[in-house]
Amino acid sequence: MREVLLAPALLLLVGLLVLASLTLGYLELSPLAWWRGVWAGDPLLRLVLVEIRLPRTLLALAVGAALGVAGAALQSLLRNPLAEPALVGATGGASLGAVMALYWGWAGAWSLALPLAGFAGAALVTAFVLLLALRGASTVGLILAGVAASSLSTALVSLILNASPNPHATMEIVHWLLGSVTDRSLQDVALVLPPIALGMALLLRQGTALRRLVLDEEAAASLGVSLPRLRLAVLVGAALAVGAATAIAGSIGFVGLVAPHLVRPLVRHDPARTLWASMGAGAVLLLAADLAVRLIDPHGAELKLGVLTALVGAPFFLWRVLAVRAP
Repeated sequence: MREVLLAPALLLLVGLLVLASLTLGYLELSPLAWWRGVWAGDPLLRLVLVEIRLPRTLLALAVGAALGVAGAALQSLLRNPLAEPALVGATGGASLGAVMALYWGWAGAWSLALPLAGFAGAALVTAFVLLLALRGASTVGLILAGVAASSLSTALVSLILNASPNPHATMEIVHWLLGSVTDRSLQDVALVLPPIALGMALLLRQGTALRRLVLDEEAAASLGVSLPRLRLAVLVGAALAVGAATAIAGSIGFVGLVAPHLVRPLVRHDPARTLWASMGAGAVLLLAADLAVRLIDPHGAELKLGVLTALVGAPFFLWRVLAVRAP
């Protein structure tokens, strides 16, 4: 019964949060204001609705869904409930690429330089992990490679921050690293939606193979699952989805870690069903978080999205860990 109601409930929550995201904020918009802004041609209302809130809402929806499904796929592939999208190096690589674009001024010279540099960084760093997957590395080897790649990316980002002679550039880098979907355009949305959609589609196609992997690797192989091909597909899908999401929104943690844990008991711990359920849960979590940062103090400095997800996600996950380990 819970499985039957889960999909409609997630769709309803996403729909309500999208509506709230387009309506609420510093300037509240009623349905009449929507009409005047979109159809009657009121330039101010159209600017707020179409140029500011619509890209923000679409990005929160897409980034949350990407992080959720990537986290679920990686946890199933690695059979590790602590696995998250950052583990494949895509998050660290995207952060490194974007920080380089800010440090050398590429972002100021061209509006698309920031997301493109972030996506390129994610691709290059993840390629290291993909090479190990192609060479038949074990699951532990992939985890260690991902941790090493993420650690190296973080170290290089810290080096750039330490070497930055420009306080303004340093502040821009810090603000970007905190994670946000504000001040993005429809052009940014059009740039990152295709790789995010392609990555999520590739991950969702692995549901049956991940379900067979629940037993063990030998049993999955006897059932026709090619483990190298499965690892490659999951890593490529996660790199596409998470790399593009991080390139446009910055580093947003805990969504990919928490979303699968929220829905997994509701789908009887089925990895295939957990994928689509985590995609919906991730979208709900990030839409809700982005709405919250707008409403906490609508007239003051806005709390960064990545800060809020960490503040809420870390205690929640600690509670889940203690609940699982309790006798």
